[in-house]
Amino acid sequence: MRVLVTGGAGFIGRQTVRELLERGDEVSVIDLKPAVDEGVRHVQGDIRDPEAVADALSPGTEAVVHLAALTRVLDSMNDPDGTFRTNLLGTHLLLERARVTGAAAFVLASTNAVVGDVGRTVIHERMPTRPLTPYGATKAAGEMLLSAYAASYGVKTVALRFTNVYGRGMQLKDSVVPRLMRAALNGGGIQVYGDGEQVRDYVYVADVVKSIELAVALPGADVLTIGSGQSISMNELHRIACEVTGVDIGKEHVEAKQGEMPAVIVDNTHAREMGWSPDHDIASGMAATWEDFKASP
Repeated sequence: MRVLVTGGAGFIGRQTVRELLERGDEVSVIDLKPAVDEGVRHVQGDIRDPEAVADALSPGTEAVVHLAALTRVLDSMNDPDGTFRTNLLGTHLLLERARVTGAAAFVLASTNAVVGDVGRTVIHERMPTRPLTPYGATKAAGEMLLSAYAASYGVKTVALRFTNVYGRGMQLKDSVVPRLMRAALNGGGIQVYGDGEQVRDYVYVADVVKSIELAVALPGADVLTIGSGQSISMNELHRIACEVTGVDIGKEHVEAKQGEMPAVIVDNTHAREMGWSPDHDIASGMAATWEDFKASP
């Protein structure tokens, strides 16, 4: 299969590309960063640029895995226009190019943030979308674009609503898990918003890649929640990090920032019904992440 991966030089993208190559797919990548994998056709360009998109998504491409995005919630609040242009205009350009070239499948990396703050109510795919931030709004709008292209043009579109993705290969990321890993390596500490009792769902990157492979192969349009289904508090995540690293990682409680939700609890039943299930729990995933950080130069 010929597959285009947008954001293929990023954290999830690199591991998706490698898995696709290992199974024998012909892979192209479009990313602002330089090429990182041999055997891949790489377009170093912006998904907001129609010419770069046309170059990357050439005729004969059968599937698009769209991972490129501005993903930091707080950054989206500071730059809503830039977030819109990248996350929504970029998605539109790719969908339109997929329609023109006849690509049969289009997979979007979305987020549970499209539903907004529902407290401790369990999040599922049938809930209305009420995003609270520009980031969440662009992903919700992207899902609507997918729905329109599926209904109007027969493109098989799948939105994967990821929870907090972590795992090997995230040394350059600035989310909470790599902060914990770096603190354990360097003897530092981390900041914890509020009392640390806010809960989140963490899903290991290899399980996310497995969901992408499933989405490409699904027979029809769909929306799947991709999370472990086991939410834990920030305090518990800190405790697990200390346990797997053997380091008493320092932590400082600071005031919670705008846009910080008290809970993210998801139901992954539909994804399981479609054939996906996570192989890693938080303890095994954090242990694997720590081994990867220790092995990195």
